[in-house]
Amino acid sequence: MDVIIFDMDGVLIDVSRSYRETIQRTVRIYLETCLGFKRGKRTIVTKEDISLFKSVGGFNNDWDLTSGLLLYLLSISGFSPSSKNKYFSSIEKVILYLKKNSSKFCPKKPSRFKKKNLSRFLEKVRVLGGGLRGIRRALGDSWDGWVYGSGDLDQENLVKRIFQEVYLGRQFSSYYHLQPLFYRGQGLYLHERLLIPRRILSSLRKKLRMGIASGRPRFEAVLALKRFHLLPYFDSVVTLDECVEEETRILYAEGRRMNFSKPHPYSLLRVAQEIDIPNPRCGYVGDVVDDILAARAAKKDLSILAVGFLGGRNKRKAMKESLLRAGADFVIESPRDLLQFIS
Repeated sequence: MDVIIFDMDGVLIDVSRSYRETIQRTVRIYLETCLGFKRGKRTIVTKEDISLFKSVGGFNNDWDLTSGLLLYLLSISGFSPSSKNKYFSSIEKVILYLKKNSSKFCPKKPSRFKKKNLSRFLEKVRVLGGGLRGIRRALGDSWDGWVYGSGDLDQENLVKRIFQEVYLGRQFSSYYHLQPLFYRGQGLYLHERLLIPRRILSSLRKKLRMGIASGRPRFEAVLALKRFHLLPYFDSVVTLDECVEEETRILYAEGRRMNFSKPHPYSLLRVAQEIDIPNPRCGYVGDVVDDILAARAAKKDLSILAVGFLGGRNKRKAMKESLLRAGADFVIESPRDLLQFIS
């Protein structure tokens, strides 16, 4: 093998107490602060729920996953359907609108969100294409009017606004030049830890070229790479920003709308291109279905193995089965297993 490409979240970095907890908190803040749900003692969304949603594919973007969870929860909450977002020029106006119009539907007691037949629902989502689009198809777009999860976070994207405030904490204002509206504590990115020890990365780096293909925004990817002193190990880092830039370029040049986030192989192919080895033999290490699908799609243009990674995961048997079902060439359970690539 000449090149090994890593996903970040769940592979290089343990995000169970950062991104995944940010999803949980964003759902709770949205339901309680913006829609008026009463706070209960039970966790609204569990980490197992998040893993189940990710296992259907199409949820490489955690903002979309959060919107999908909100749509699903509203569908089982007794809320009246509302199928279309109204346009607003500021996030404050979105909040006022939701508070005013949700009050008549909101339960007086804390909602328990009994997720009956969740596996059956998610199988339907998978069959309908996965991701946020699959959830909308499964629900018939019926609750979209309650979930503001698109556009800019200073105008209409309430999901992204809450999410970024919780994840970045004090970094939010310095990056976005906005004051927080929902969360003023420490950013949950500080809860992250390294999953693959630097000694293993050092051993790999002596024999291989290495890159990263991540769905993170570049600012958040660099934040983690600097914090864990990982930048010297990698020759190329491709993030959500590069995917969006290429999407925009094609839209203006050709009039076509594209989505280059995984499971599209764009980020993997770009890493290989930037490393610039003739006819490289590559491996892509990922922890979710979309990673495996991206690697399989890249096989049309690149000699690449799709490697599933289970490091730091519970319910490993189920996750291994889903990765193999998605087409992983093999699945590894420990960071030390990566050393087989240089043996």
